[in-house]
Amino acid sequence: MKTHEKIIQLLKTQGPLTAKILASELGLTTMGIRQHVQGLEDSGDVVFKDEKAARGRPTRYWSLTDKGNSRFADRHDELTVQLLDSVITLFGDDGMEKLISHREETAMTNYTLALADRYGVQEKLQTLAKLRSDEGYMASVEEHDGIFWLMENHCPICAAASKCLSFCRSELQMFQTLMNDIAVVSREEHIIDGARRCAYKVIPV
Repeated sequence: MKTHEKIIQLLKTQGPLTAKILASELGLTTMGIRQHVQGLEDSGDVVFKDEKAARGRPTRYWSLTDKGNSRFADRHDELTVQLLDSVITLFGDDGMEKLISHREETAMTNYTLALADRYGVQEKLQTLAKLRSDEGYMASVEEHDGIFWLMENHCPICAAASKCLSFCRSELQMFQTLMNDIAVVSREEHIIDGARRCAYKVIPV
């Protein structure tokens, strides 16, 4: 294991640590550790916080950022699939449809309120893209020859959508409802089908 990986491992298991403690744990010099943590700071994996000491200069503690924490595999996707399996086992397909419908209704309420004072296809799409990005979809809007595209470069519910395609159907229906009377919405690229992103074609009417 490389030194920077060992540092990340220690910060994960022990929390914020000083360069001196890291050096002691890894059998390196404090100067050597400082060079490594500086590199990790430059890559966005760690941050520092200076805490006031009883005497002398403040003590600098290093800790992991969200990016640093993301290096460690989690089982959220596995848990999601297990929960969906449990819903189907306990409540059947009807129970799953009710779950998806409830999610859709909640999202539609939030989206409708946010788009209520937005006018025109572009303005509504830009607001929708912001909402979707806040939810983790990394969404953006493009316009080519009078046709708009809602691009979603990430799918935070990919595991659920792969297990139950109704999630994807539900999202397309929401977009079509939100743009009703002003545009026709279709999905031209789909992450679940192996595409790099989900791309929604929005044609003003």
